[in-house]
Amino acid sequence: MKEQDKLLFVKNLTKIFTIGSLLFKTKIYAVNNVSFEIEAGKPEIFTLAGESGSGKSTLARMLLGLIKPTFGTIQYKGKDISKINSQKEWLLFSKEVQPIFQNPFETFSPLNKVEDYLYDTAKNYNIILKTADKSIFLKDYLNIFGLSYDEIKGRYPHELSGGQLQRLSIARALITNPSLLIADEPVSMIDASLRMSIVNLFKELKDKFGVNVIYITHDLATAYYISDRIAIMLRGNIVEMGPVEKVLGSPLHPYTKLLQQSIPEPTLESRWDEEIKLSTMEEKEFTMIGCKFAGRCPEVKDICIKEEPKEFLIDERIVKCHLYSSPLVKV
Repeated sequence: MKEQDKLLFVKNLTKIFTIGSLLFKTKIYAVNNVSFEIEAGKPEIFTLAGESGSGKSTLARMLLGLIKPTFGTIQYKGKDISKINSQKEWLLFSKEVQPIFQNPFETFSPLNKVEDYLYDTAKNYNIILKTADKSIFLKDYLNIFGLSYDEIKGRYPHELSGGQLQRLSIARALITNPSLLIADEPVSMIDASLRMSIVNLFKELKDKFGVNVIYITHDLATAYYISDRIAIMLRGNIVEMGPVEKVLGSPLHPYTKLLQQSIPEPTLESRWDEEIKLSTMEEKEFTMIGCKFAGRCPEVKDICIKEEPKEFLIDERIVKCHLYSSPLVKV
């Protein structure tokens, strides 16, 4: 399949930030040489998983066109999104690629009623006529998501629960009939009793409506439940990628094995924030010459400290690890 026939084509994507003082600057590869693709006509849920500081959200922001990559290519339906320079092209792209944020309260203006925001979105993207009846449109539309117009009529965001608002956030994103949703930690701020209803909604969107989802999470349980493919990220690198049953069922990379046991909770302040604030361990790992996991890896070799590993194809998976560089390993 040619690049222009793919829904999303990402090649060697890199984003470098510079931190530190004027005299002691450090380059941080927040996203380092990342490549993956999503085929057109084959809806899937593709997950980006990893601990806080792994580069997931920076990657998401580049996919949404919110920040420009330092190097690399992002093509949506054959169009390089970095070259979108007209309001008409941007409107078309934003109509087809929609975000869902971690905090549903960020989606809606606290000064506007929720019903007005949904209705205005439909009008602004020419989904409905300017003269369309608001109550009729919203009653029909919200029923698809298990919501009723009476639940939200006349109400502001703060008057709704987090679960209600996140379902509305997803409903808002789907008003434009997108081909791709980019969902950044969409259930991490929702009560545990409601998380599965949101996760099941993503599965339903894929199965019934053919929507592709890039699902960004630290939660491997929900990732395993809804994903078709998964990419494990570490300090800007994809270290293992493939079918979710293989990656999480029998992980190859030592870091993927570690994630099965324990994963840190991301903080709200560190997400969707262009300023990078690093712990001592994070800064050390980001600036390592070899494998970023070498300092914590139980199977570390001398070469891991000296050289960045290459990518190897093992059992339908791409794995970036020196353990698989042996001539005995079939790649």
